[in-house]
Amino acid sequence: MAETKFFQYKGKPLVRCGNVIYYGDMKDKYVIKMTIKSKQESAGMEVADKVTVQLMSTEPNIRPKNAIVKSSEKPNLYLAMDIASVWLQKALKEAGA
Repeated sequence: MAETKFFQYKGKPLVRCGNVIYYGDMKDKYVIKMTIKSKQESAGMEVADKVTVQLMSTEPNIRPKNAIVKSSEKPNLYLAMDIASVWLQKALKEAGA
């Protein structure tokens, strides 16, 4: 079976499904979930103007609501990706991954 290739950001997979973006490897202890809450038009394109960022545990025995370790709301995708990268890097380092 062929391995699926995903877009990468700072060496971690970045996968989008509708308005939800997952950042990180599901084999790791933590991943980031970003939810685009609203969009606005800018220069003829739709851009996110409200993004919720959540650091989540990938532990399979935890209920999704309890898996959220940290949460924040950012005014654009750039700032959301910035904080997501920092949170994920720090969490994986502390977890020894």
